[in-house]
This record gives sequence, structure tokens and C-alpha cells, in this order.
Amino acid sequence: MEEWTMGEWTPNTYFDSLYESDRDLERVAERLQAEGMRDISVAAGYGRLLTFLVAATGARRVLEIGALGGYSGICLARALPEDGRLVSLELKREYAELARENLTAAGLGDKAEYRVGEAAASLEELKREGARFDFFFIDADKENYPHYLEACIALANRGAVIAADNTLLGGKTIDETRQGPSARAMRHFNQTIARDERLQGVHLSAFDGLALARVLSGMPD
Repeated sequence: MEEWTMGEWTPNTYFDSLYESDRDLERVAERLQAEGMRDISVAAGYGRLLTFLVAATGARRVLEIGALGGYSGICLARALPEDGRLVSLELKREYAELARENLTAAGLGDKAEYRVGEAAASLEELKREGARFDFFFIDADKENYPHYLEACIALANRGAVIAADNTLLGGKTIDETRQGPSARAMRHFNQTIARDERLQGVHLSAFDGLALARVLSGMPD
């Protein structure tokens, strides 16, 4: 998807330039580079949006699927109230440990809990525990987005918000010649956000796409 440009500027780079540098988030990128890990953190603009949404919704319990180096975790946790809690699911232990270190450096380590292993197993465990959440952020393996969405709905308090990154997959989602499992799964996920009667959904097209949905069913908080 092409982006409007004016010289060296795009809408995203222009708006990003308006904000002061964020040392806690810069540290995440530096640590990922130092560890030789690929930096596929959420875009800065969407990171700010996550902080805004957690604060605006008054969320106290947040579930993150995909920790990476802790960028999105910082954005989510910094908006939580004093008694708020972030539960983060991460497949790889080295990423979970790095994320924990970065949240601790940001003064948010006491708000975060990390569960390492396959997200599907961790989601089942949370369901058995009777866990409920007010806000969800999905940014993990794309083939499982439809499954993660169903799991989040099952764990949601009524009115909870679900956000999911990379819904355009670098343009693969809107290119019908791309029929790989990730592209097919994302198309199904995007359609569910738009049409499922359990949800009130919206899609944002900036960066690599972000889906937002409010859960209309679920348990009352």
C-alpha cells in the first residue's frame, strides 16, 4: 500500500517527529540490536495509540500475545493504574527475559507477568484459571490470529478492547495472488473483526495495519 509523501516526509514520519524521544522505548531497539534479534516491534505511532487506549478505557488487566523485546509491553503497562497488571505471552524465553529487563528498566517490572511457551497452551491455562481481561494486544505468529481472536473473546470482560498489529502483512492481505497460510488467516481475521456480531470493529490502514474491536459479549467487569 503506497503512502502519501512530500519530499522526505510521509504522514507517519511527520507525526512521529512531533513527539519527543522516548528513552525507555529507544532502549528496547538498542537491546534487540545488541542481542542480534530482529526488531519487529509495533510502530511508534501505534505504540502511542496503545498507551492512549489502555488509559482511555480504564483497563486494569491487559493480555499481550507476543512480547518480543518489551516495546509494546512498555506502551501497555505505562497506562495501567497502580493496581493494574500486564500478562504477556511469549514463545521464546530469551525474548521474554529481554522484555522483562526492559520493563524493569522503565520502572514497570512490577506490573508485568511473563508466560513462556506456545500461546495456545498459555491461553488455555488462563481460561482454566478463570482469568478475565479488559484489553488485549495481539502481535505474534500471523497464522494463528483467528485462534487468538477467539481465545481473547472467551477471556474478555464485556466491553474489553482487542487490538491486533500487522493486519496488512506488508500488502499480502490485499493481494489475492498471495494464498499462503498467513495471508489467508489474516483475511479471515480481518473479516471477523468487521462482521462478527460479538464485536464492534474498526481497521486502521497506517503503518502495517491495526485492527481494533470492542467485545460486546463477555462477562460484566
